[in-house]
Amino acid sequence: MQALSVSLLAATDARWFERAEQCWDDLLLDHANCEKKAASTALALMFSYPEDFELAERMSRLAREELRHFELVQQKLKIMKVPFRRMSPSRYAEGLRKALRRSEPDRCADLLLMGALIEARSHERFVGLISRLGEPLASFYDSLAASEARHASLYLRLAEKRGAGTVARLAELAAVEADLAVAPDAEFRFHSGTPA
Repeated sequence: MQALSVSLLAATDARWFERAEQCWDDLLLDHANCEKKAASTALALMFSYPEDFELAERMSRLAREELRHFELVQQKLKIMKVPFRRMSPSRYAEGLRKALRRSEPDRCADLLLMGALIEARSHERFVGLISRLGEPLASFYDSLAASEARHASLYLRLAEKRGAGTVARLAELAAVEADLAVAPDAEFRFHSGTPA
């Protein structure tokens, strides 16, 4: 059986990258939020499925890595003298959550597939930012890109073990993800859509 891979159904619009160049401070602030949310998601999966030892072990390691990434983003904010300000969340994660199935074991598989798609989108945007942002941000995003791809693969492997029909379901969720990532969006965030 061929291993499943995460393929995004739509590429991020060039206008998102143009906005990221202009609003790199907003990008960095929201990136910090995203790393905290990623750690929180991993912890939530541990609490939701405590009987699943493999999942708990993998999510424990992932949460620690995501928190380390948060610390690195915080360091960049300090170095680049970006003052903290609260930011509203983007519609992206909430839009994906609305598409999740409610009953188990389907919900667990969907949560893992959602994680795979979010990490894959983060990887795509990190890679796209490298050539567009000056130093020290270009090197910073270059240093993080491989871990996002690895996280996407981890989530996908865990989903494959826990859900029948993973291929079809991934395609359904990927369609929702693609729409959220490229549809016109009035708000700029790390996972926002195309600037309106």
